[in-house]
Amino acid sequence: MKKAIIITALAIVCLGASAQEKLFNSASVQSPIINKDGTVTFNLYAPKAVKVEVTGDFLPTKPVEVGGYGKYDAPGVAQLVEGKNGVWSYTTDKLAPEMYSYTFNVDGITGVKDPANIYVNRDIVSFTNIFIISSEKGDKGDLYRVNEVPHGNLSKVWYPSPTLKMQRRMTIYTPPGYDKGGKYPVLYLLHGAGGDENAWSELGRAAQILDNLIATGKAKPMIVVMPNGNPNCQAAPGEWSFGMYTPGFRDGGTGPRAPAAASIPESFMDIVNYMDKNYRTVKSRAGRAICGLSMGGGHTFQVSLLYPSTFDYYGLFSAGLHLGQGASFADQIKANPNFAQQSAKLFDSKPKLYWMGMGKTDFLYQSTVDLRNYWDSKGYKYEYVETDGGHIWRNWRIYLTLFAQKVFK
Repeated sequence: MKKAIIITALAIVCLGASAQEKLFNSASVQSPIINKDGTVTFNLYAPKAVKVEVTGDFLPTKPVEVGGYGKYDAPGVAQLVEGKNGVWSYTTDKLAPEMYSYTFNVDGITGVKDPANIYVNRDIVSFTNIFIISSEKGDKGDLYRVNEVPHGNLSKVWYPSPTLKMQRRMTIYTPPGYDKGGKYPVLYLLHGAGGDENAWSELGRAAQILDNLIATGKAKPMIVVMPNGNPNCQAAPGEWSFGMYTPGFRDGGTGPRAPAAASIPESFMDIVNYMDKNYRTVKSRAGRAICGLSMGGGHTFQVSLLYPSTFDYYGLFSAGLHLGQGASFADQIKANPNFAQQSAKLFDSKPKLYWMGMGKTDFLYQSTVDLRNYWDSKGYKYEYVETDGGHIWRNWRIYLTLFAQKVFK
């Protein structure tokens, strides 16, 4: 018996050795190091490497063609220099407060994660390391990190969708104090193409943004609902019965191919009805807001036309706008027989806010110009914010921060 115990103990030690070895080896190389002057140093132990690069959104971007859509800003690249003991290093210029992402390229192999940095995000099929820069209280980096403030709760909730004929999952943020009673307004927050119900809570830092804004009195306490915007999917990859498929942009990847029973905008009231039935919501137009990025911005746009008196606040973040046939969105507006009537009904209902945000170099920029030109010609009131950069999470976190401070006031 004693011999068996000794053998078992040795087996446990051996099984854990690789993890322990990695832990101790990684501790000798720190990366990234956030320096006091606001620069950041990256280190990678790669003694046999010939060429090592870092690619990240803190470096000057380069325009890359997106087939049929235009150009987007791809992260820049910088060379690491080999130093002593096989450690390669690179130090940035001073960085502005922000959450940044990066990976390494080693001898032509791209997307290599930093073994010294355990913090990783998934964006569709890309995994990147992340770090946060903050120089003072209230800056963007401070807003995106976890601070010592009252915290809301995140839940993964399954709900029935009669329109889509399936059970589906969404992420729900309930604000600090929700468990004490009272009714709360609801913000419906939609992701982009290729994303899922995890995107805004992980990549978008939605919970941290809301916690920090609510704590400082800049935003009203609200419930935030982050649904899955893929009508033929129940939940994120690997988290429902379809299995561990590879997600993709629209029809890419190895995900579900069966046609959906309806679109997300057509089925959206299933989500609203579930929330009003199961949560303590403000069950009126004044207590509902909806916004989204890219495809989710397009869904928000369609929802505003389909249900013009259901929501009082609309937010389009780098919206992917579509009305049917036409080379440009301006052509689609002209060709669509219902758009003029739907727009008139929407604005005649006097929503409290119709808000749009767009990056100056976003490949979807022109479609928002076309929409604004049409609405300007009709005298419809909306708010518009233009930022630097393109179709990137850095902009969408900014837009959520701004929009959340405008709703339910």
